[in-house]
Amino acid sequence: MFMLNNNPLPVGRAFVHDGIQYPANWLRLASAAEKAAIGITEVADPVRADDRFYWNGDVNNPKELADREEVDAEGNPMWVQVYDAATESMVDSDERLVSKGLKSQWIAQVKDTAGKMLAATDWMVIRKAERDVSIPADVVAKRAAILAEADRLEAAITAANDINAFIAVVSDQRWGE
Repeated sequence: MFMLNNNPLPVGRAFVHDGIQYPANWLRLASAAEKAAIGITEVADPVRADDRFYWNGDVNNPKELADREEVDAEGNPMWVQVYDAATESMVDSDERLVSKGLKSQWIAQVKDTAGKMLAATDWMVIRKAERDVSIPADVVAKRAAILAEADRLEAAITAANDINAFIAVVSDQRWGE
């Protein structure tokens, strides 16, 4: 990224400096000396934080790990809204409005992944229950490994006490094939 007077200069866009109009291709064609002569510096592009864990890619703004019961501006509890046909309007239910945190979201994702991986061999378990046909040992081992990994991940996600520990856990998923 190129900077001029602490302002970014987009490549491929014309710009004006000290009353001189520079064409859109000038940054690509100019030498380093020519850029330096008018005060243009090149700096590394800022690293954007992972949007799965941070709001707007800002490393100083992590998403919540825990679930949060919502409150209004005055601190009053908020409730899930439901449609009331009698009044033809939305009314509060008796269920609190809860924003799911990263832990709940990722635990649900781990369970979904495990369920999808197990689904391919569920028919063998049903066949075993209904007709007492043996499940191959490699399938039993694979299913056990999937369940063990799901349990490990859920426990580790639950135990993560800050965003860095959480990221380390979810980045270390070992599902196998």
